Formats: sequence, structure tokens, C-alpha cells
Amino acid sequence: MTLWTFITNHGAVLVYIAKHKRAKAIEIATQLGITERTVRRITADLEAEGYICKTKDGRVNLYEINPNLPLRRPEIQDTKVQELLSIFLPQAGNERRPT
Repeated sequence: MTLWTFITNHGAVLVYIAKHKRAKAIEIATQLGITERTVRRITADLEAEGYICKTKDGRVNLYEINPNLPLRRPEIQDTKVQELLSIFLPQAGNERRPT
């Protein structure tokens, strides 16, 4: 049997960050079963596209999510990030857009 999941690594990292705003890359990697290098690449992708804003708070990154951006798949671009996150975090729809 082939192992596969419904949520991509990008989606899983985004959800993890939504739940843990001060997560370290190694923590995210350990919890999701991916490499730290993969987490760093994914967070760089998400930041470059405006889905997250990352600031340093001592040795830890502090993440904010932009809930108003659309999902990237062309056929579901009318769905916003906050709608996806609301499945995993009912309060996610109340987040503010980073400035």
C-alpha cells in the first residue's frame, strides 16, 4: 500500500504554525516527520508569497499568518487561507492580517 496524505507539507507546516506561533524549525520538522531543511524551504516559500510573516523573538521565530490570501490551486482560488485553517482551528478566522 502506498502512503499518501490529503494535506501537503506546505499545508501541514502552515497549520502547525497557526497552532504554534513560536515554533522552531526543528520542532516543526520533528512533529511533522519531515527534515528541518524542508521546513526552512517551506517557510521561505510561504513567506515569499505573503502567507506568513516571520519575525525574530530572541532565538525563536514568531509567525503571523495572512488569512486573507487565496489558496494556490487554480480550481480553489476562491477559498481563503482562513477557511482552510478554520477546519483545524475554529478560531483561525479571527486572526488579523500581518502589517
